[in-house]
Amino acid sequence: MSVLPIEQGADNPILRKKGAKVRGVTKALKKLIKDMYATVKAEDGAGLAAPQVGQSLQLCLALVEGRMTVLINPDIVWKSKETEEQEEGCLSLPKLQVHVTRPVTITVKYLNEKGLPEERKLSDFSARTVQHEVDHLNGVLLVDYLPSEKKLLTRQTA
Repeated sequence: MSVLPIEQGADNPILRKKGAKVRGVTKALKKLIKDMYATVKAEDGAGLAAPQVGQSLQLCLALVEGRMTVLINPDIVWKSKETEEQEEGCLSLPKLQVHVTRPVTITVKYLNEKGLPEERKLSDFSARTVQHEVDHLNGVLLVDYLPSEKKLLTRQTA
């Protein structure tokens, strides 16, 4: 297992690109997942998306109910009307903390690390973490949640 370098910056092209669907669980994908585990553990993060380590794929790890979970091709199929605002940070924008309003509960469909389909209803921190990582897979960063007058200042420093 290797700790991978983390892509940083609000205008980084790989972080702004929608990741490609994963077509199968290959030996290379399994190695990437192991390296992502090592990286998120080394950074003491709650999640990590493949674009953050330079791979434009629909793959992420997220802390779900206390366990780091692999989500391949995740799709949030339902979101609660109830929302909550909380401060979030990001390994790709280390100097930035942003208040983000997100649904409290979601249902997500994905493939696990064995390529098997799963569907889970998640709430609170687990739901927030998955939503944050899915944002990464779609080229969305924390700066996109800032009020427009703060975005320009942040882009210059992030």
